[in-house]
Amino acid sequence: MAADKDANISLIEDLRPRLRKLIEIEFVLDHLNFLDNDNKDLIRTKARKESNLKAVDLLIDTIIRIRPLPKGWFREFVDALSAGGCKHAATYVEDSPPCPALEAENDNCVRLIELLSPSLLGMKTTDVCWDCFSKGILTIEDREIILAECQNRGNMGGARELLRRIVRFPPGWFSTFLKALQDTEHKDLYKELTGESPGDNFIDLYSGTEEPMENGKPENSLDLSMSGCIAPAAESPPKAVIVLRDYQMDVARPALEGKNIIICLPTGSGKTRVAVYITKEHLDSRRKEGRPGKVVVLVNKVPLVEQHYSTEFWKFLKNKYKVERVSGDSQLKISFTDIVQKNDIVICTAQLLENYLERSHSGDDDGIQLSDLSLIVIDECHHTQKGGVYNHIMIRYLKQKHKNAKLKKEQKDTVAIPQILGLTASPGVGGAKKIDKAEEHILRICANLDAYKIMTGNLGENKKEPHKKIATAEERKEDPFGDVLKGVMNAIHIHAELNPTCDLGTQNYEQWVVQKEQNAAKEENQKVRVCAEHLRQYNEALYLGKTIRMWDAFSFLDKYFDEELKKKVAPEDEEAIIKTDTERFLFTLFKDSKVKLQELAKLPQYENNSLAKLRTKILHEFTSREKARGIIFTKTRRSAIALAQWVQENSKFEEVGVKACHVIGGGGQSVVKPMTAAEQRDVLNKFQNAEINLLIATTVAEEGLDIAACNFVIRYELVTNEIAMIQARGRGRAEDSSYTLVAGEGSGVAERESVNEYREKMMSKAIDKVKKLDQEEYEKRIKEFQIQAIMEERVRTTKKKQKGMKKESPSKVKFSCRSCNKPVCSGEDVEIIENMHRVNVTPQFKELFIQRENTSLVKRLLDYETNCFIACKDCGQRWGSMMLYRGIECPCLHVKNFLVTYDEKRKNVNKWSELGIQLPAFDYAEHARSVAESSEDEESM
Repeated sequence: MAADKDANISLIEDLRPRLRKLIEIEFVLDHLNFLDNDNKDLIRTKARKESNLKAVDLLIDTIIRIRPLPKGWFREFVDALSAGGCKHAATYVEDSPPCPALEAENDNCVRLIELLSPSLLGMKTTDVCWDCFSKGILTIEDREIILAECQNRGNMGGARELLRRIVRFPPGWFSTFLKALQDTEHKDLYKELTGESPGDNFIDLYSGTEEPMENGKPENSLDLSMSGCIAPAAESPPKAVIVLRDYQMDVARPALEGKNIIICLPTGSGKTRVAVYITKEHLDSRRKEGRPGKVVVLVNKVPLVEQHYSTEFWKFLKNKYKVERVSGDSQLKISFTDIVQKNDIVICTAQLLENYLERSHSGDDDGIQLSDLSLIVIDECHHTQKGGVYNHIMIRYLKQKHKNAKLKKEQKDTVAIPQILGLTASPGVGGAKKIDKAEEHILRICANLDAYKIMTGNLGENKKEPHKKIATAEERKEDPFGDVLKGVMNAIHIHAELNPTCDLGTQNYEQWVVQKEQNAAKEENQKVRVCAEHLRQYNEALYLGKTIRMWDAFSFLDKYFDEELKKKVAPEDEEAIIKTDTERFLFTLFKDSKVKLQELAKLPQYENNSLAKLRTKILHEFTSREKARGIIFTKTRRSAIALAQWVQENSKFEEVGVKACHVIGGGGQSVVKPMTAAEQRDVLNKFQNAEINLLIATTVAEEGLDIAACNFVIRYELVTNEIAMIQARGRGRAEDSSYTLVAGEGSGVAERESVNEYREKMMSKAIDKVKKLDQEEYEKRIKEFQIQAIMEERVRTTKKKQKGMKKESPSKVKFSCRSCNKPVCSGEDVEIIENMHRVNVTPQFKELFIQRENTSLVKRLLDYETNCFIACKDCGQRWGSMMLYRGIECPCLHVKNFLVTYDEKRKNVNKWSELGIQLPAFDYAEHARSVAESSEDEESM
């Protein structure tokens, strides 16, 4: 026995270098009963005053020194190591260490962590800590100490503690740590440790598919399996576990009891993760009760469908439930109804669900009813108002709820309605100026969502507020470029006999000139109409010159006039397009000013000071941070594109590592070509992967999109409302992030930002007031708003039906060219394809237009495609596009390009829905036969 004791002591002595790194002294001492309290106190003091390594040395020295050691001491020592979270140390002491190859590989992993620790210290420690704990490579004690370290010494102190503790675990911890980095969206750190982007079971942000693997592993990944020496953790990483923080669990509690709630938490605080947890618990409980469960997650933007699917719902729930996503942007192989029936969770755009609810209401078998669903999650639920699509869905819900109350009184069976969960970061105040109106706004949203309560959480140490700063730029002392533009505009005013009532280059002037153009079109005053159209372009150039480079303003005007001149050039074999005297005057005016504008645009001394402020701010961020990543929000698509070009063309930005790109909206209302959903996804993917580190965006990126943690956000000459301010500020999610407003002196932007800050405070107070309401009073007020909403909807529906009944014959509507007033066609000539596209396929109409190729207009959607536009043969005014529908060329009319005469009254119409006429459906079979017959006639000739 004495020989065994000596052998065990010798073993511990031999393992001293290894044990010094693997033993966490504080936790092990608690389980060592063969040591007296005096020795334990000495060892603890050593750890506290010197280091853990010195304390382990003292522990080993004490064990060697004690004579005699009690019976069973060695087994107790091994058990204490295991119980104290030092299992890897225990395997060495038990003389069952890993095989040499795996040991060497594990040592390499430890060394890698040590070498790359400066980068790893920038991790989101709290998130990684919870994930590592859920995956089994941190103990409860580890977790508590790391979180306490974060609170006391900051994120980097906590990260340092976390890295020190994970390396004590048995081989396999490295794979699990990589998985934790992947699951907490640390792609850059993952790449730094492995040399590759996340691959093994990594979910792509948009495609939702796994990357191809060779032999089950990502190509070129670190292989820790080492033939026959594989550790369980390395072979099979644990499934993703949803771990909620205390504040998240607090806000989720009423929903877990089946109540309708609104969760109001700041951007980046994990609202969607809470929704995933509630979804899981909801489906679990229904499954236990033997009841069917069906969850639909509604979003208001197409990119959010893929985001919520890939990074949250599919990621955490794929192993237990069927999760699918679909949007109006998808090309469905099966109907939406089938998708809902075959899956447990469906993430979709709200309009898609509304369309299928309406189908069911209209008696269509291929529809969906609210009773088919058990839970509806509504993202960005503050949009549930003002007749939006969220509100249409919720009005259906409220109607059924109130019908159910009536049925219950009559002791009849009620119709099941789903539980509602709303998510928002900022419900806003709805334009309120006083607290009582703000409170009413919050209550209306609660009523629209039938919320039992609005839940807010105390984030405590988890709250991330970026440092805010307003950078004000002095007004330009000289603006010769702007002066030339204003001189041209005044010459046009004189020519058209116009007297503007507001300053040039402002939003008010824009509204004034648009109104002049519309009135002139109705009055068939071509002189004023064309002049107003050109004035609008010069006004836009003035705005660009004030906010971006003068060169961008000049390029915009030059491109506009180049396009206008092309309209006046007829294709081959066509008659020449006539220019009016006014058009010649306008083209000459620009031509005479072009050289001067071009020269001035190249002079840097006249550039606007706001741009100089922006340059300074960007350079500061990229030189003062180790890894800068930011977003600049700007007002228009054109300014986003121009700012991106400005950054890309500036060598100083390149020197400090700036890689910029723009992201803009996908709607077709702007004259600037929109971005497709695929293009948006590509840019955001590159931003996530750090291929791009500066995103220049319109407000499309403000709300909802989970853009990779940014450490600075800039709003450039842009202020809208308090909701947008909160959303934009929330994009800065990294530690020590900043939020800067760059504004020109006297622009009013800084003042409006102050108003938004006031409204934000008022919103918080209003929410607190609503939360403090007695539940009975709260429910009474909610019910009043709900009844009001239902009544307003009934009035709207009645008016809509009456309007539909009064729809006039299409023959009463006449269309003429907006530019030259040439009569074009009657409403009788227009047919509608798929309740969407208005086409005129008459032979008479074909003689009135010319076709021009438009490379920026390329659409391919299922049965039709467009790649050219149609224009007036006389004046070159665009009328619409040529659409190829199932093999038939169909001229598609854009109503805004025509002057509409209705009951002898001329009207400006922007949307077809504004016309109270019923157009006939396009008869494909009839037209196909007609086309075939005409082709045969041509061949016979």
